[in-house]
Amino acid sequence: MASAVSMYSASIPGFIRALNGLAHVLGLGEAHARGDGIAPDALLQLRLIEDMHPLARQVQIATDMARNGASRLAGREVVSVIDDETTLGQLQARIARTIAHLEAFAPSQFDGSESRPVTVRVGDGTMDFYGHDYLFGFVLPNLYFHVTTAYAILRQAGVPLGKPDFFGRSMPTRS
Repeated sequence: MASAVSMYSASIPGFIRALNGLAHVLGLGEAHARGDGIAPDALLQLRLIEDMHPLARQVQIATDMARNGASRLAGREVVSVIDDETTLGQLQARIARTIAHLEAFAPSQFDGSESRPVTVRVGDGTMDFYGHDYLFGFVLPNLYFHVTTAYAILRQAGVPLGKPDFFGRSMPTRS
């Protein structure tokens, strides 16, 4: 017999895991750049293709998705954050602040959130959801898209990343 999965357990642990992985690959990117004699902060403006957001914006959107998603699901006010980071250190601090925000939630704050109405402002319009569809159809896909894109930008830049790095673990080396 399968047990029900709570909205808290379907969101907060995964959000934190994704952001820890993002912090890990950013750290590897910084180390790689330093090792190649490149200013690490130059990575922030890299993008996969011209019409996509650069690395810095990918990180900002990923943290926004997690922070705002958790707040909306818990029925709390969404706190707006200025997107003014210009260094890898500032992006790492933003990730750390977002994780601290997520860790402050209690599972009980998500009780009943699957049916809670959620309205999200997108551009000049709004999108209306119930909590379950908001989490599984909007927040999680967007979070993972932007974390994956940040990983891909760094990989394309030559940072030696592997799949375990996406999850926040370095790959073992052979001796």
